[in-house]
Amino acid sequence: MGIALAAVALVAGAAGLGVSLVGVATQVLPRQFTQHQQQQIISWELGKRWRTLTAGTIFAASVHYPTPGVLGSSGAFSLSATRIGIARQASCQAATDAAVAAVLARNGCQAMLRATYVDATDSYVVTVGVAVFGGTAAANAAQRQLSGTTHGAAGTPAEGVLPVLFKGTPAAWFTSSRRQVSASTSAGTYVIFYTVGYADQRPRLPVTADSYVDSEMTSIGLGVAQAVVSRLAAPVQQPHCPGTAGC
Repeated sequence: MGIALAAVALVAGAAGLGVSLVGVATQVLPRQFTQHQQQQIISWELGKRWRTLTAGTIFAASVHYPTPGVLGSSGAFSLSATRIGIARQASCQAATDAAVAAVLARNGCQAMLRATYVDATDSYVVTVGVAVFGGTAAANAAQRQLSGTTHGAAGTPAEGVLPVLFKGTPAAWFTSSRRQVSASTSAGTYVIFYTVGYADQRPRLPVTADSYVDSEMTSIGLGVAQAVVSRLAAPVQQPHCPGTAGC
């Protein structure tokens, strides 16, 4: 009887030791983030970049972009755009048309960053805008509610981000009424806008009637916008926990 009781006690002790070891291992081994937690961390990392990166990093001094598609280029050649100036941070309402501002406000837009560029021939100017949101879900929702590329009807400007003009530069005449092509795309916790127009005072004509000009404007707009995306929404390293205390 005594031997049987000793055997039972030994088994129970071993079981208890096993449970203890599992508990210790759980505490020592690196913690595994859930997919939701990983997405939250990535969103946080992306969301802080507009504050930690300098304006000159977000808006590069020069940008290279592909030649217009209508030329049938294989991508071997590229064009360039030069930054004219960077605007002061603005509210989303102050930097966009009313209809766009309503969508941004509805989804919690926090701020708008803008800069203006000119192409190498001083023919086209483009203002790129960064709408900042609190998370990727909000940015994606805002983009879904915004239209894609827009061309203003004859005599009316394309809506979206408001251009930023700089006196004494090729963008001196780039007012809201001179916008020709506007578009937006979401990337991380941001919605990136661009709007393009002529650098001179020529009368406003619908660019849809000229496929080459339309393609040129779209190319520079996309090129500048994608350059901004490459900085603000560059891939974030997959989150991992080193297993240290409190992790």
